Amino acid sequence: MGVMMVKVYPTPTIGVLSTGDELTEPTTTLLGRGQIRDSNGSMILAAAVQQQCNVVDLGIARDDEEELERILNTALSAGINILLTSGGVSMGDRDFVKPLLAKRGTVFFSKVLMKPGKPLTFAEINTKSVDGIVQSILAFGLPGNPVSCLVSFHLFVVPTIRQLAGWENPHLSRVQARLHQAIKPDPVRPEFHRAIIRWEVNDGSGNPGGHWSQSSSRLLSMKSANALLELPATVGVISAGTAVSAIIISDLSSNAICNSSSSSDSTSAFRGSTLKEVAANNSQNAEVSVAVLTVSDTVASGAGPDRSGPRAVSVINSSSERLGGARVVATTVVPDEVTQIQDVLRRWSDIDKMDLILTLGGTGFTPRDVTPEATKEVIEKETPGLLHVMMQESLKVTPFAMLSRSAAGIRGSSLIINMPGNPNAVAECVEALLPALKHALKQIKGDKREKHPRHVPHAQAAPVDIWEQSYKLASGGDKEHGCSCSH
Repeated sequence: MGVMMVKVYPTPTIGVLSTGDELTEPTTTLLGRGQIRDSNGSMILAAAVQQQCNVVDLGIARDDEEELERILNTALSAGINILLTSGGVSMGDRDFVKPLLAKRGTVFFSKVLMKPGKPLTFAEINTKSVDGIVQSILAFGLPGNPVSCLVSFHLFVVPTIRQLAGWENPHLSRVQARLHQAIKPDPVRPEFHRAIIRWEVNDGSGNPGGHWSQSSSRLLSMKSANALLELPATVGVISAGTAVSAIIISDLSSNAICNSSSSSDSTSAFRGSTLKEVAANNSQNAEVSVAVLTVSDTVASGAGPDRSGPRAVSVINSSSERLGGARVVATTVVPDEVTQIQDVLRRWSDIDKMDLILTLGGTGFTPRDVTPEATKEVIEKETPGLLHVMMQESLKVTPFAMLSRSAAGIRGSSLIINMPGNPNAVAECVEALLPALKHALKQIKGDKREKHPRHVPHAQAAPVDIWEQSYKLASGGDKEHGCSCSH
């Protein structure tokens, strides 16, 4: 198009430094007295890589002020955007990280009213590059306790990475959770309680679990956690059934779905969610891969929960056998923007080769309802019969169904169907399409074999005396066939 220059955001580069006399490399076979292997360094490096960052391993620094300052100077000249240190930010007489950050830059805070992660320190350091350009480096002094370290990374560093990477909304997604078991919070500091969130198939809600030890030294509590429950500081116990906010820290995949009789390990339940794109671990084992795209300004901005997405996941996975082994392997949320909808549809069709793609919402009459327009520009063949069946089913429930402007069609080897945004309507429409979807998906892949009851041609049908039928109708109706109208 003749455009030679475009604006882009560079991938942030993160330097990771562990501090402490007690630390040794993870490869150390025999530990001396008082020594531990550096687990935080490996953990934070891996977490930074998961955020699509470039990483620089700065190794281990002893609790020596001069050595720490020398390594810090080297790190600041290494072209990093974010510096992450682990340990050395508490109240010990050999905790030198905080004073050195204050010496080199501006410390904005050195304690946070939260549990775990109270000693977290944040500073900004300005340095000059070789060509004289002033560069700002954001430095986070993470606590040394493993859980405190990783919780602080999720709550403070991840949004910072996203901001530098140009995300429109850098904040972590939040959902409303309903506690399944009582929890005793900290009476002074707000607590971030590690938990696993699971969906419930009966009403699109789910259970986060994990009543293991919540001590800041017990890394096991982070092993499988996909959420942090935000528990306010209060005296006493937060009773079961109480709604609390939960921050999503990892993917909510389709294998996190359970039934309403889930085990006692599940301690919270939530209705709806703002989901990042997720891929289930068993996606490669699914014979029919399904992706669900929620289109909503409200959900994408975090102003409201996604009720349709979980319901669609539930319906598809519970109908897996009827769809030939179908499984939802990817979900995401986008605002009501044509380009963003099309980007996801093209990627899921052309790159990820999804068999079935369901879009939820954006099919009505409001000015922001643009899902059909986005879909029609993407699909290569229209499939109006599917829309007709969904319309028939929805009209049984509400006359407003006639206002739907849904589109459906085929792109490559993917079938794309626009569905309503109402959770109940989603379930009704999927159920209506089930008798033919399995066969349709096989045909798209080139399988022309008939798998349904064969259609009887009119020539083979029982002969009917059209004159006799006309006489009956003209005489007041064909009672034998249940027709009471006259023609």
